[in-house]
Amino acid sequence: MGIMPNDPLNGLTEAEAVERRATYGDNRLPPAPSVPAWRRLAAELTHFFALLLWVAALLALISGLPELTAAIALVVVINALFAFAQERRAEHAAAAMQDMVPHTVRVRRSGELRQLPAADLVVDDVALLAAGDRVPADGVVVEAHSLELNTSIITGESVPVVADVGDDLTGATFVVQGQGLMQVTAVGTHTRLASLADLTRSVTRPASPLALEMRRVVWTIATIAIATGVVFLVAALVARSDLQNAVTFAIGVTVALVPEALLPTVTLSLALGAQRIAKRHAVVRHLESVETLGSVTFICTDKTGTLTRNEMQVVQVWTPLGSVQIEGDGYAPTATIVGSLEAREAAGEVALTARVCSSGEAVEKDQSWIAQGDPMEAAIDALVARLGLSRPSSPSRIFPFDPHRRRMSALKDGEVLVKGAADTVLPVCRGEESTLAAVGQTAHAMASSGLRVLAVASRQCGSDEPRDAVEAERHLTLLGLVGLSDPARPDASVALRACREAGIKVAMITGDHPATAWAVAEQVGLAMGERTVVTGAELPPEGDRLGELLDHDGVVVARVTPEQKLAITAALQSRGLVVAMTGDGVNDGPALQEADIGIAMGASGSDVAREASDLVLLDDDFATIVATVEQGRGTFLNVRRFLTYHLSDNVAELFPLVLWALSGGAFPLALGVLQILALDLATDTLSAVALGGEQPHGRVMRRPPVSGRLLNQTVARRAFGLLGPTEALLALAAFLAVLVAGGWTWWSVPAPALLAQASGAYFITVVTAQSANAFACRSSTLTPWALGWTTNRLLLISVVVEFVFALALLVLPPIADFLGQASPPLWGWSIALAAPAVLLLVDAVDKKLRLVRHQKRASSAD
Repeated sequence: MGIMPNDPLNGLTEAEAVERRATYGDNRLPPAPSVPAWRRLAAELTHFFALLLWVAALLALISGLPELTAAIALVVVINALFAFAQERRAEHAAAAMQDMVPHTVRVRRSGELRQLPAADLVVDDVALLAAGDRVPADGVVVEAHSLELNTSIITGESVPVVADVGDDLTGATFVVQGQGLMQVTAVGTHTRLASLADLTRSVTRPASPLALEMRRVVWTIATIAIATGVVFLVAALVARSDLQNAVTFAIGVTVALVPEALLPTVTLSLALGAQRIAKRHAVVRHLESVETLGSVTFICTDKTGTLTRNEMQVVQVWTPLGSVQIEGDGYAPTATIVGSLEAREAAGEVALTARVCSSGEAVEKDQSWIAQGDPMEAAIDALVARLGLSRPSSPSRIFPFDPHRRRMSALKDGEVLVKGAADTVLPVCRGEESTLAAVGQTAHAMASSGLRVLAVASRQCGSDEPRDAVEAERHLTLLGLVGLSDPARPDASVALRACREAGIKVAMITGDHPATAWAVAEQVGLAMGERTVVTGAELPPEGDRLGELLDHDGVVVARVTPEQKLAITAALQSRGLVVAMTGDGVNDGPALQEADIGIAMGASGSDVAREASDLVLLDDDFATIVATVEQGRGTFLNVRRFLTYHLSDNVAELFPLVLWALSGGAFPLALGVLQILALDLATDTLSAVALGGEQPHGRVMRRPPVSGRLLNQTVARRAFGLLGPTEALLALAAFLAVLVAGGWTWWSVPAPALLAQASGAYFITVVTAQSANAFACRSSTLTPWALGWTTNRLLLISVVVEFVFALALLVLPPIADFLGQASPPLWGWSIALAAPAVLLLVDAVDKKLRLVRHQKRASSAD
């Protein structure tokens, strides 16, 4: 530890900070150990689908089919490389987004309070700590006011530890109560945490709903593929096919049903969703949460900073000698003051008392005044300047604010100074009961106009200093009330209307006065007709009654404790709701972890809240929550889109094998196993990726939340009952047209050259039909021309690339001969080129009929 050159109130100079940073480096931990690239690639080569294909390759080798073995191995390797690349891309995207989460620290430099990135902290810096902060580096306490820390990341013990002056602090622990100052003793790689390498490894999270659903889909498809392969192996043997042909046939069936690119496409879709959410000023901390966002049915939102701008300014000070009105702009030190001389002097005493109980400041940066620290405290600091007063000196002792007392107090020059919620300060004040009741009515009136109201009081204690907050905060003399304005966000009402159109209920959960909360609810359009305000004290303890009480749109719950937020989350979840809960305080962590989606405030929230959350709002804006829900819905639907696309292709690939089997081998086999593998490479991967990146459509927020099975009735009906059979019949028509035009008669054996041309016709028809299918799968209700052909440019590029690749497989003699196909004659090409239009027409008719049926059901219900 260095020798501090300055008083803790001054801290280092900039020159000293630069010198120390050059000596000790940045305050960054070493990167967590990563899994080697070869192990990641090995994992992609050995997941369940890959193992299934390896077994198929081994059976082909045993059966004396080295070409088939090599082809299957090639498919596995190419898909593994693709998946590996997408995993790396998703990992890099997630790491980049994590860097977006703000982690700053307040330090004293040259006597001024500054907010810096934690990475810029240096040895001997003096950092301020408050409840909810993460200790930014190793250090020693130089000032403490009821300072308690959660050191479980180091000790494993969750009980808070009291920290006094002279105690050592370890970086990455959390302040759970109180506040204080620390002198930094070690940064970055020199800290204790950096020496504990195993602590840098992430805790294994439970499987997400999407992961569980994907596991179910994978096992379902794999079971069907294996069972179907076995059935057709037996069928081939019963049809008196030789063993080699029977094995080839069974392998072909199994391979046709395995969507090899499904898993990497899901990962990429989630990563793209997370990147788009980041562009909307939010950071997803876990990729799986992108899907969960789309299932949200109930949002519990805070008021301050989320529905309002969290840009507070004092607009009214009430004192027993009269009221003062303040008209200013933001946190600037200039304003118009309206009030009598006596009232202004009394307001000055109120402002100075409240300022002693505050640490936030209004500071000038880039020629504008901003809040540094708590915006409410910065507004009080600005009020002191607007009244022409100087900042008071720091108190000798502080009893910090906590959510249960809803007050904080300070000792200074033999006096107890208190600020807090009016309904908690007035009961500990002296005076006539009628007088205090009248003050309470004044506070209620101010709150009803939408102001946040603080009461300020004091008492003389002389040399008999109180031992704790309870002893300090009694027999007080009321000095006045402070009314703070926090304008509503202009886009909050639009976002709330979007929630209602989307079938999402919204409740305001706030610690503010119920009158203030309801006034803001009315301003932003959250309030729904009849006044529905419940205070924390009125909440029933029984979970079922609590859930029934709050399961309504537009409910306002005021004066809520963090423990009650946890109970509210559990009660709503017990009613089958998917709950998103916002929070910013240190005690909000349990509720954020319990919620299906925990949403932390990035601009004003505590480090504890961010660590416990799934989503961090960089702008603290409610509209951003709605935007992320929209993206989550789009991502979930994207998974269904490319699942429909995959399975439709599988139907077309399996169809000729079924015909061959049902005919006992008499009907020519239109598609071989090598061609199926080529189709999987030519038509599945790129277009599936493009579908996974589909932007949310305008109607996605005009329907109920998306949830349920990925492989649901709609996916199954479209893939197995409409799109897949249409592709198969079109390809079969091309196959038969070439055979019949070449002189083939039913149940005869076609010439090898003719069969190769017919097989090529089937192959290229599947390719062209799949190109159209990719556009059809963009929506289960809208046609491609309704969506716009160019609104997914990646899909356009993918379709062109896939067609060129498939064309090369068809017309290049060495490759075509290896696959057992040839370029078809005119009849085959005519059907292949007409297939996209036919498939899109069939899809459009189906969507129109479904729309008519839906409208009829809706009208009959009305």
